[in-house]
Amino acid sequence: MTTPPPALSPTPTPRPAPLLGRTLCAMITPFTPSGTLDLDGAQHLATHLVANGCDGLVLSGTTGESPTTTDTEKSALVTAVKEAVGDRAKVVTGIGTPDTRHTTELAREAEKAGADGLLVVSPYYSRPPQDAIEAHFREIADACELPLMLYDIPARTGTRIEPETILRLADHPRIVAVKDCSQDFLGAQKVMARTALAYYAGCDEHNLALYAVGGTGYVSTVANVIPAHLRAVLDAFDAGDTAGAARLQQRATPLIEAIMSAGLPGTVTVKAVLNELPLPAGPVRSPLRPADRSTTDALLALHAHLAGG
Repeated sequence: MTTPPPALSPTPTPRPAPLLGRTLCAMITPFTPSGTLDLDGAQHLATHLVANGCDGLVLSGTTGESPTTTDTEKSALVTAVKEAVGDRAKVVTGIGTPDTRHTTELAREAEKAGADGLLVVSPYYSRPPQDAIEAHFREIADACELPLMLYDIPARTGTRIEPETILRLADHPRIVAVKDCSQDFLGAQKVMARTALAYYAGCDEHNLALYAVGGTGYVSTVANVIPAHLRAVLDAFDAGDTAGAARLQQRATPLIEAIMSAGLPGTVTVKAVLNELPLPAGPVRSPLRPADRSTTDALLALHAHLAGG
């Protein structure tokens, strides 16, 4: 006799509140027209994002132009944004560099500046083997008391954090999360099934898909321009409206593609939209260059179409 499947619960089981948030925006770093750090603009943008559905902000990541901001600017940004959002959102800051010693120094400075957590990318350019990558993350996790989110983005670093490496790192009490840009959906599911790590979609096209198989949420570049819409996708899923969640995700797909897969970095495309809304953004720093007028107009048309329902 075939055993019938268990009955579905009429009410979805609430997920536990994640340590670092659920709907995180990979926030751009606003600059003044002359290219200096715009801390007032950062506070304004952070407040706007939190008011529109973000319960976490990730600063100084890829979208935040971390390769072209100084250590001093990174710390000042954390302090300013934390001052603006208080306990209404978690503030996670990127500290990844190719140098373990430098990264541990940035971890300690981020803790002093008031960060709630750290985003740590795998060492780039030198392409260390997996045992060296593991040792790198463990040394950083031992350097301060903040929780760490591993950032797996091999398309930019040149080196994958292999699932087996992540499984070993999961035993460290301060390594608590992964921002997944690996494009390895199976690998992510394998790690989620065997650990308690919080898994965040780092590619906006995976926001709902990863969440549906046990992910914690997202760290989203596109949330800079449609924070409430992306939050609504996860809210619909949590309410049991999976079809509605899928519709909302699909409606955002054209804008996600235009921002993330149109041949320009997400920083460039997001700043093009924000500068027109207008919200604080300012220029990008070299070697990046601003989007041209036709690209900006196309992005704005997609944004307006989505906002118009």
